[in-house]
Amino acid sequence: YNMYVKMTEEEDSKMTDRWQKDGDGILIFTGLFAAALAALLTVSVQDLRPNPQDTSAFYLANIYQLLADPNVSRASILATPAQPPPFSPPKSAVWVNLLWFLSLVIALTCALLATMLQQWGRRFVTITHPPRYSRYNTAPIRAFFDNGVKKFHLRGSVERLTALLHLSLFLFFSGLIVFLFNIDHTVFSWVASWIGLAGSVYGCITVMPIFWHDSPYYAPLS
Repeated sequence: YNMYVKMTEEEDSKMTDRWQKDGDGILIFTGLFAAALAALLTVSVQDLRPNPQDTSAFYLANIYQLLADPNVSRASILATPAQPPPFSPPKSAVWVNLLWFLSLVIALTCALLATMLQQWGRRFVTITHPPRYSRYNTAPIRAFFDNGVKKFHLRGSVERLTALLHLSLFLFFSGLIVFLFNIDHTVFSWVASWIGLAGSVYGCITVMPIFWHDSPYYAPLS
């Protein structure tokens, strides 16, 4: 029991330390990414709502039309639309905001799960290695909870979190391409080219371990 508990203490310490560091990395990246994405959303979300200036311009145009022609009849005045046409956001604006809001939600979910992962690691060490218990009593407790970690695949949760974070980034890039396509084609071309190159490199990194088992490169989907 003494040898088992000593070995598991070292193993659990390394495992939880790795979870803490991976969680810290995810939280830092998610914080910076979410801040940048939120700044862009404050601009793009305006395209989903009617612009008050367009409504004012509609009424001013009607008033100008009536005042510019003093011979306008009462029937023409009544035939003039009293309300502006219903607002319908552009499809491109809908897709941009859909992709970016979904990306933001997934990124924040990753941050929440990374925080919970760190808490799970600390709880695992606290429960499996209580200081007031003897090593004879600690061994079966640790074996019981370690079986739960394996059964619920907790050790692979970091890779799944990273995969979700990558998905969030891909959604952001997709929305960015649609956003820039409707603004400036030169900027769109350069940014889309770089995103395509980065996506190709990411795809190669993902499939490299399949063909070269000694490859040090890998991605969460490898």
